[in-house]
Amino acid sequence: MPVSDGAAPAQPASPRPGGPVPPSPGARVPLARRRSGRMVGGVAGGVADHLGVDVRWIRAAFVALSLLGWAGVLAYGLLWVFLRQETDVVERTLTRSERLQAAGLLTLSLGLSLVAVTSGSAVLGWIAGPLGLATVGAAVVWREADEAQRRQWARDARSRVGAGRAALARTLLGAALVLTGLAVFLLGNLDLGQVRFGILAALATLLGVAVLTVPWWVRLVRDLGEERRARAVAAERAEIAAHLHDSVLQTLALIQRQSGDPREVQRLARGQERELRAWLYGPGGRARGGSGSPDAAETLLSVAITRVAGEVEDTYAVTVGPVLVGDAELDDDLRALVLAAREAMVNAAKHSGTSEVDVYVEVEPASAEGPGAAEVFVRDRGTGFDPDAVPDDRHGLADSVHARMRRHGGTVRIRTGAGEGTEVRLSMPLREKETA
Repeated sequence: MPVSDGAAPAQPASPRPGGPVPPSPGARVPLARRRSGRMVGGVAGGVADHLGVDVRWIRAAFVALSLLGWAGVLAYGLLWVFLRQETDVVERTLTRSERLQAAGLLTLSLGLSLVAVTSGSAVLGWIAGPLGLATVGAAVVWREADEAQRRQWARDARSRVGAGRAALARTLLGAALVLTGLAVFLLGNLDLGQVRFGILAALATLLGVAVLTVPWWVRLVRDLGEERRARAVAAERAEIAAHLHDSVLQTLALIQRQSGDPREVQRLARGQERELRAWLYGPGGRARGGSGSPDAAETLLSVAITRVAGEVEDTYAVTVGPVLVGDAELDDDLRALVLAAREAMVNAAKHSGTSEVDVYVEVEPASAEGPGAAEVFVRDRGTGFDPDAVPDDRHGLADSVHARMRRHGGTVRIRTGAGEGTEVRLSMPLREKETA
């Protein structure tokens, strides 16, 4: 039986807030920038965690590199760009003394870089200084970009690797022009004319920068265009969702409440189908690039016939199915035709005893054989009637159909019989240039 001396097992010492995070036995912490416990970009802390050393040694190394003329700034910026940020969230808190120490090292690094540049390393300062600052700036832009933008940049870079000859040539040409401009500037103390050298250096440098940056500007414009199109698609989807909510979903709710009344369910379903078809495929429908708004003024015969058929269908709970072949712009004559057709539909819905009314509209354009005409056929398969037996006090068929059509130069033909249903044929000649 094992004997315990009562001593508690030794616990691993917790790391200092600013110190390295000890890795698990046999494993090394992946190289990544810190999320917490950092002063600038988390580069020094990430390298310290990866190497298992105190972060102060890494910061001191960056300070030492600053003696080479912005080399420390350049190295820090490059690591900031290419090192990913750690995925695990580790709570780290910098003490006040550690913050002061890090700020002092940063100030010392910048001071040493300036001393190195001004003490003789002129060429290195001209090249490494701007390059280091540009790298840090790129790191800041990369860090502030969201994850979607970073993925897009990465996809763009990968897509250009296979066809990279043009990009490589463009980069080499731009770099050569920039270096030429710098060389001319540095050789400007030769007695060959300062003005000429200055102009040549400026032109070469600007041309090189243009060659290097034009693809980035083109990509920026393209990204803006894609973002604009994405916003338009999102707005379109939101509008469609709102319309479906206001129309289809509301109708489905009404159908659910009226599930015990088949005629009412049929009327609601037909009305919603008609409204949705007009919204999608009407003259101003979404499928034709329009807004789908039903408030547009009626200018076509087909739109007017569809509207009055829907009114009769909703009012008398019958199915009215219009079929349209051809179209024409509305005028006074065709408006009279529409009103007469509506009266014929109402009579069929009220007196035929059937629940279905067929409407067929055909527009024949003018030709060498004669002027064009618009014809409307309204047919039901109901009980039919005897036109001679219609009482004199019934003015619907006589005034609203016959008299109206005669006033506008149209004709009416009625074919009916007891038990055979009724067909009303309305014909109206078209004025010139009215066919569509």
